[in-house]
Amino acid sequence: MTLAAAMTPPPKRSRSVALPVAPAPLKVISGGLQSAACAPPSHAIHVQDYMAFLGTLPDKSVDLIITDPPYSGMNRKLNFGGGRIVGKYASAGAAGGKWYADLPDDPDLYRVFFEECHRVLRKNRHIYVMFDNESLLTLGPVFREVFALKSIIVWDKGHMGLGENYRRQHEIILFAKTQKGTRRLTSKALADVIYEKRIYNAAYPTQKPVALFDRFVRASVSSGFTVCDPFAGSGSTSIAALQAGCSFVGADISPRAVAIANWRSKHFLKTCQDPLEGPGRLRGVAKAIRTSLTWLPGSEEPSVHGQ
Repeated sequence: MTLAAAMTPPPKRSRSVALPVAPAPLKVISGGLQSAACAPPSHAIHVQDYMAFLGTLPDKSVDLIITDPPYSGMNRKLNFGGGRIVGKYASAGAAGGKWYADLPDDPDLYRVFFEECHRVLRKNRHIYVMFDNESLLTLGPVFREVFALKSIIVWDKGHMGLGENYRRQHEIILFAKTQKGTRRLTSKALADVIYEKRIYNAAYPTQKPVALFDRFVRASVSSGFTVCDPFAGSGSTSIAALQAGCSFVGADISPRAVAIANWRSKHFLKTCQDPLEGPGRLRGVAKAIRTSLTWLPGSEEPSVHGQ
């Protein structure tokens, strides 16, 4: 997507994404929230560009946004963003292309994105957006123009990453509310540093642990809420939402990623188990990779076999 395209106002929303139906009542299972039926009956993850996807959502239609945009600052500083690892935006999801592409850390581009996120959030709701060190300095002030920033959360991943000098072992999450929002978190005993080991040998390059997003979901939702992620990736946000008894709606530009996210979410709804984490994870990773290769170029949704 060019900067000019990103700055263009979203098209008229003549055909909206059908939001998932409300989940069953919540109950506590193994220390976490789940619905009485183990999970809500539906979710929706689409192959779409993030702005096109948000443009299909009606005003004030979702209750919580948790997302991790593909920032360019840190990737390009470490020479990841030229196609060697993450790929180029034009070839994201295409045959022979990498999984996803980074987006330029352009304040004007992200201002439009943040404003769209604010538009689709219901009044008095929460948003969590992940940042790397470079993007936080460039885009953090833009985020504060649109949302009421409440906390800066540090995710300690347990191991140092690549690089020199002081090697990075953390990521930053900005927690905010819609402007003039007064909704409180569900607990006052929440620290702003979270230790959760990163995932190695994952089915998706930047797969985040569900336990990380589960903390955010449980801190911000009520029964019947809809959680949204415009950069859904492998669906970790979806699993966190479903296991909390919430509906989920999201998108990703990569058909391969969406194939994995849909397969993963459907598996969870059927078995109450996440195939990419926990027992049998490596078998799940292998199947997820096979599933990701079944997508059909040019189709609106990927083909997902073996359901």
